[in-house]
Amino acid sequence: MTIKNLITTQVLDISRGKPAHGIPVTLDHQMSSGVWSEVGRGLTDVDGRITSLFPDNARLTRGVYRLTFETLPYYQSIGVYSCYPHIPVVFEVQDGVTHHHIPLYLSPFGYSTTGGL
Repeated sequence: MTIKNLITTQVLDISRGKPAHGIPVTLDHQMSSGVWSEVGRGLTDVDGRITSLFPDNARLTRGVYRLTFETLPYYQSIGVYSCYPHIPVVFEVQDGVTHHHIPLYLSPFGYSTTGGL
């Protein structure tokens, strides 16, 4: 069974009405000690999506995860000031087999997410 796509994301720039491409995203898992450990990373494509955040040898396990969206380079590239240079989104995984899609709706002065299974 392939597990590479159990956590996916998409970033939509709602102020421009289009996907936000070129945003670096890091996926971390919180260890029992409370320390974050990087699991994977990616860059949003022209559709604002990342469909594979896991390396081939990684395993999705129960626990708390964090997606960190590095938005500063994106806003600099389009010449727009944003008060959010990076956006962390923390969520919980109950099992290692359910797909989790965590979208980010972005504007220079606000953001929202509607994560779900």
